[in-house]
Amino acid sequence: MKNFKLILNLVMVVSSFMFFQCTSEYTPIAGIDGKDGINGVDGINGSDADAALCIQCHASTHRDPIINAYATSGHATGSSWGRGTGSSCAQCHNNEGYIDYLSGNFYQTITDPLSPDFGDLILDVNGDPIPMPNPDGYLVSNPINCTGCHDSHRSFDFTNDGNDYALRNIDPVKLVIDPTVTVDLANATDALGLSNACVTCHQPRPSYPVPAGTADVTITSSRFGPHHGPQSTMFEGIMGANIVGSTAYPGAGANGDNGHRKGTSCTACHMGESTVATEGGHTWVPSLDACVTCHTSMTSIPEATSSFATNFPILHDLLVAKGYITSSGSVVASSSNPLVVPVKDAQAIWNYKTLEEDQSNGIHNPKYTDALLKNSIEYLQQ
Repeated sequence: MKNFKLILNLVMVVSSFMFFQCTSEYTPIAGIDGKDGINGVDGINGSDADAALCIQCHASTHRDPIINAYATSGHATGSSWGRGTGSSCAQCHNNEGYIDYLSGNFYQTITDPLSPDFGDLILDVNGDPIPMPNPDGYLVSNPINCTGCHDSHRSFDFTNDGNDYALRNIDPVKLVIDPTVTVDLANATDALGLSNACVTCHQPRPSYPVPAGTADVTITSSRFGPHHGPQSTMFEGIMGANIVGSTAYPGAGANGDNGHRKGTSCTACHMGESTVATEGGHTWVPSLDACVTCHTSMTSIPEATSSFATNFPILHDLLVAKGYITSSGSVVASSSNPLVVPVKDAQAIWNYKTLEEDQSNGIHNPKYTDALLKNSIEYLQQ
């Protein structure tokens, strides 16, 4: 009995200690403070953002005239986006297609289901995949608009880095007709290469190569030629068919003999500030104000160079006489009725279509225009 009472008392004592531990808060005893660390180096004071710099371009008072000017331009009017639903045209004729093309999210693939390489990427001569818009095409084609050309700034330090105007592309452009050739229109008047945005579309399409070699050329389409966009290549002095003749061809690119290529740019001529609302800026219509920056005695913009005005009609008539083109300039050829001609005759046709499609009447590159015309005429008159 005594042992039982002793055990009972021990149980009660132990239980009281357990109850005390579970219901009481534990207060730790603080140790000795450690030594203070070394003070860090103060950072450089920041500066307040200058909202006025952004407002200069992003205020409605600045943008509204741009939108109004754009509405009169060839990019916004007419039928430039009429063929923009197809994947082969959308990169330049559809706002969304242009964005997709620059993004590089899509690439051209072999679409012939009978090909053993069906579905494989098509590579250019450098072994790089060739970008394209959405390969499935687009249900709707929208004209190129603000969001097509502009996205986000690369830098806001315009003083040191230049204002890129948030253009989606200012990098040098590999030509689709020949990816081994890269065009970079950056120069002293366009240090960032803003004009490269124009090159993306204003270049020959790859449907037909520049005629070369010695074999006869078979033309199977009335649309034979560089399509509607050889402006940048004419400006650069390349992608014509350089028939050998008595007129020398000027050098190409920045080292060539084209004063416009050396001393100005697409943006300087077509988007310069103007006192006339229907010229310059986002109308893309060259203004006299831009021209007199260099041509100080000019009183009006010429419609054509003297060589173009004289020799283009001669080349036209020679090609009509040979039955190569119609009086309206279309090539007399189709898949069912192909035109087979010597290579130099095909080159003369190519030069005619290049100069016609350039639409500057020789002004983009007067000396290159002169050589292409005179040597083509010289050959055809033999």
